[in-house]
Amino acid sequence: MRIEDYALIGDCETAALVGRDGSIDWLCWPAFDSDACFAAILGTNRNGRWLIGPRGDITAASRRYLGDTLILETRFETEGGAVALIDFMPPRGQASDVVRLVRGVEGRVKLRMELVIRFGFGVAIPWVRRTEDRSAVLAICGQDMTVLRTPVETRGEDLTTVAEFEVNAGETIPFVLTYGPSHLPPPKPIDPEAALRETEAFWKDWSGRYRRKGDHHHLVMRSLITLKALTFGPTGGIVAAPTASLPEKLGGARNWDYRYCWLRDATFTLLALMNSGYTEEASAWHNWLLRAAAGAPAHMQIMYGIWGQRRLLEWEAGWLAGYEGAQPVRFGNAAHAQLQLDVYGELIDALHQARMAKLQLDDASWALECAVLEHLAGVWDHPDHGIWERRGEAKHYVFSKVMTWVAFDRAIKSAETFGFKAPLLHWRALRDTIHRDVCRKGFDAEMGAFVESYGSKLLDASVLLLPSVGFLPAADARVRGTIAAIERDMMRDGFVLRHDPREVSEETQPIEGAFLACTLWLADAHVLGGDLDQAQALFDRVAAVANDVGLLAEEYDSIAGRQTGNFPQALTHIALINTAHNLSAARAEGEKPAVQRSQ
Repeated sequence: MRIEDYALIGDCETAALVGRDGSIDWLCWPAFDSDACFAAILGTNRNGRWLIGPRGDITAASRRYLGDTLILETRFETEGGAVALIDFMPPRGQASDVVRLVRGVEGRVKLRMELVIRFGFGVAIPWVRRTEDRSAVLAICGQDMTVLRTPVETRGEDLTTVAEFEVNAGETIPFVLTYGPSHLPPPKPIDPEAALRETEAFWKDWSGRYRRKGDHHHLVMRSLITLKALTFGPTGGIVAAPTASLPEKLGGARNWDYRYCWLRDATFTLLALMNSGYTEEASAWHNWLLRAAAGAPAHMQIMYGIWGQRRLLEWEAGWLAGYEGAQPVRFGNAAHAQLQLDVYGELIDALHQARMAKLQLDDASWALECAVLEHLAGVWDHPDHGIWERRGEAKHYVFSKVMTWVAFDRAIKSAETFGFKAPLLHWRALRDTIHRDVCRKGFDAEMGAFVESYGSKLLDASVLLLPSVGFLPAADARVRGTIAAIERDMMRDGFVLRHDPREVSEETQPIEGAFLACTLWLADAHVLGGDLDQAQALFDRVAAVANDVGLLAEEYDSIAGRQTGNFPQALTHIALINTAHNLSAARAEGEKPAVQRSQ
């Protein structure tokens, strides 16, 4: 199916994708010790697919989330009647369950269930047996176990657990698939109907805490729920996406594992949560940042595992065909070892924004910041691999340099505002030096725009963030010229590309889809420049390509008319939340746009 044909369910510890056809793809990430969890996060030891759907012709199908929850209802109509599939994952915190309630709506419908469980991404076939009391089906392989509980009689068929059954109007048949470690007894069963009520109460209570009122409430709320679902509850880490190796270009080779936590997204994530009233989640994310970044500043990474793991070794699963043939299929992410100077600015900015929002910070956080800045003072003028994790030669990327300026700027503001001891004269001198360096070497006077890297003639969408981070005001002629150049040379069908299309050609490298977060960054730049109509048009364009349940991937291929990249993408939903807030704030007299990060 198309990427946008999926919906998301989750329990704030793991997540699954539910297809329009009634299939469920679940990659389980259990809370083990650090070594086993490392393997689980890389996805080296579990994968499965589950299908329950009507037999025979389907005359109509529809789906929706039940209110502001993560409970999905998919309805199928057939010649014999109608049936609804209610899918959810109860956040019980002791085990992870995928629950499916098959409800008869009209008439009598015949259905078939197929459960395919493969560990090691299809390599390892588990040993399947019934429990002694025949109340459940166990699938065991190595350290892993899944348990299927249902009143329907099942059987094995071609290494698949299958069943045929019928459901009448008013009848409900439950299926519960639970993960657990194989060395322990099977997790205790749950009451599916009670779990439904508890899950609904959990999400309604959580979504009811949203404190802002304004336009785009439904899209913002769905984005916030998605962000919560991508949060690993035990640690507060937020993964960039629950998927790996979904291609940025259909059929291409840019297929990356996004099931990690990026420092690149730190400040915008914090702002999206804080400005929406979710201070508990913002505090948990902030605390995760501190733990992950702790240690020698020279060893700070651009991304970490959900527990804060650092060794995210990349490997290729050559036995997998890839999504629509996109090869290679990668797990792990080698970019974790890259030098990306922008993450230092993201960390310091996030901590400053947390202080300004009066979040409770650890007493040691300022000492960590001072150590980070001492290291940054010696490396800010080094080439790096940039925000887009280029795997070629290191360069002096403009946005990377801007974010080193942000690091010193926010540290200075924190010291001045909160009375911290700091070498302010040294930091101010460095801040001014970096600003001059960027304006002299990163701005092309002939083009009238900031460019991707020093000496380059290519543009880059990341420089759209210069006014948002406070490097230059939106009214500055250089910022206006940059926006004009990007709108002229880096847009396809109204969406912003993150890379200059003049850099590649279809003959040398497939051009990826438009990066949806970048389109929203352009909208933010227009908000700060006072052009709310243009900002609204860009926001509406992104909102229009969300799927039928409000979810967005990393990119959008306007030529194919399809979403591409990992799905759903946290950065896209974070950008949508912030831009919606910015538009609402700009229209409210006297309220400062939330996107302005320089306070």
